[in-house]
Amino acid sequence: MPPTRIQLQATARLHQMACLDVNGPQLIEPVLHELHQLIGFDTSGYFYPGSGGALDAYVEPSPARDLMHTYFDSAVQRSERKVVRRSAHDFAEAVRCEHGPQVLEQLITVPVSELLRSDFYNLALRPAELFDCLSLVLRTPQGQGVGSFKLYRGSASPRFDADDVAVFGRLEALLARILQPGELDAQDSVVNESAMLLVTPQGRMLWTSPQADLLMAQAFGPRWHHRSALPAQLEMLLQNLQFAARNGHPRGGFAPAPPQLELHNASGWFSLRATQMADAAGEGQAVGIQITHRVPRVARLLPALRALGLPQRQHELAYWLARGLPEPEIAARMGISAHTATYHRRQIYTRLGVQNRLELQDLLLEKR
Repeated sequence: MPPTRIQLQATARLHQMACLDVNGPQLIEPVLHELHQLIGFDTSGYFYPGSGGALDAYVEPSPARDLMHTYFDSAVQRSERKVVRRSAHDFAEAVRCEHGPQVLEQLITVPVSELLRSDFYNLALRPAELFDCLSLVLRTPQGQGVGSFKLYRGSASPRFDADDVAVFGRLEALLARILQPGELDAQDSVVNESAMLLVTPQGRMLWTSPQADLLMAQAFGPRWHHRSALPAQLEMLLQNLQFAARNGHPRGGFAPAPPQLELHNASGWFSLRATQMADAAGEGQAVGIQITHRVPRVARLLPALRALGLPQRQHELAYWLARGLPEPEIAARMGISAHTATYHRRQIYTRLGVQNRLELQDLLLEKR
């Protein structure tokens, strides 16, 4: 069956993403949006080497993400090793051994009937309403691991078939190019959300809002599930705050800046700042932790452009205009003449009702 118009557009947008001026796991959300147009799946996970060397994970908003902490339970992981050839934790082994898309039967070491009786399935997959899986390990041209996709379907959905495998396989090099880590530039980002939570100086949770809870889960992943104990990095932040409070600052000098923690992952950049809260008597009884979430401008720009439904050439040119490239450079990147670039730029401005680049950037980056 020939590809549909929607599938052709999704493929074109992935090709465009592979030629952008930024790349890395922060582009996972727009990538997954296009993948959903090309391969039907219910939810997905993307596992990749994090900044600290440990494996990090991005799971789409779904019951699976809410239950992700279960997957990290030691009993579930022991059960997984008995039925799965390589768990998502065994990324280095997967890079060595997995080539091309892998369907469920290639990923498990036991019959499907035995998988369905395992703790791994009944404690991790079944509550998340997941069953079938299609896996793909991404590598650089030099063979270095970039990340690993896990696409999932529920038991009520059809199994992944040969057509799904073929489509995923054709996208392998493209996806690796888009998600290969590049230079991080926190200045090239915009504030997405900010929220506050309160804890005791010893780290016991006092209050949090749903918004703060969501941001903390995005920043810390499954480590945020067990609220009785804060993640180790937050514990250190509180210790730094107490140390600063004990030592004070010289008479007439400046107060030390509140201790701050910086994290980054596929969801963006997270800044956490701890501030001592004082009661009426002037004694600190709580610590406020402000969490600010920033996302790369490109991660905001791509969905905004997609929503406009521009023709592909105008879509691409609008991206470079919003990124601030001069028109001669845009024309060279796109392989068109300067006159054609000017013509398309005028068409874009007229279509969107803007007068110049600043108004275009405001339309695409500031309005949500």
